[in-house]
Amino acid sequence: MSIKENIAFVRGRIAAAARRSGRSASEITLVAVVKHVTPERIAEALAAGITEIGENRVQEAIVHYQALAEKYPLVKWHLIGHLQRNKVRQSLDMFDIIQSVDSERLLKEIDSRTPSCGRWASTPVPIMIEVNTSGESSKFGVAYSRALELIESASRYRVSVVGLMTMGPLTEEKDKVRDSFRTLKKLFERVKKLDLPSVEARYLSMGMSSDYEIAIEEGANLVRIGRAIFTEGG
Repeated sequence: MSIKENIAFVRGRIAAAARRSGRSASEITLVAVVKHVTPERIAEALAAGITEIGENRVQEAIVHYQALAEKYPLVKWHLIGHLQRNKVRQSLDMFDIIQSVDSERLLKEIDSRTPSCGRWASTPVPIMIEVNTSGESSKFGVAYSRALELIESASRYRVSVVGLMTMGPLTEEKDKVRDSFRTLKKLFERVKKLDLPSVEARYLSMGMSSDYEIAIEEGANLVRIGRAIFTEGG
C-alpha cells in the first residue's frame, strides 16, 4: 500500500479503538514517526494529511526540518527520542514539543538555553515527562517511583508539562503491554487532579505501530506511528 493508503488504514484502526474506549477519533492525535524516512516520503505523508511529525534523533531531524519546515509551516515537530544535553540548543530551534524529558538535569539544561532561543525567550517550552512504566533497563524514562517528584520540580524551570509519555514493553504478552499503559494513565489522572503549577497534562502519549490500539483502549490521546505508515503494506 502507498503511504496515503497506510495512513487511511491507521486512522481507521485508531477510530475503531477510540470507539471501543467510548471516545471519538477526533480526540486522538496521530504523530508520524520519521526515523530513517527521507524528506520526500515525509512530504508524501504531509500531503496525505499528517500534521504532526515525531523525530527520534536530533541530527536526522535537522535534515528533515531544513528540507520541509519552510514549505509546511503549520506542521508540529515532536522530539520523541532520547535528548542528550549537548543537543538541547539545536532541539529548541526546531521542536514544538519535547516528549522525552526524564531528568532534572535535562530540565536545567533546557531552562538555561531558553533565554538565548528567540522563540522560547518569553514562552515556556512545551515538554512531556517520559516515564519508564515497564521497568526495562533498556528503556529511557524516569522511574515510575520518581516520576511525580520530577513533574512537581518542573515549576522551577521555563517549561510547561503538557503531558506524559511512555513506551510499552517489548513483549508479545498483551497483558503486560496493557498494564504498562494503565500505569501511566493512573499517574496522568493523578497529576491532573493535583493542579500543579506549570503542568497542563493535556497529552497521554502512548502506543506505537505494534501496540497503538491497546494504548488507545487504555486512554492514550496521542500515538506515535512510524512503521505502519512508512513501510509498504503497513
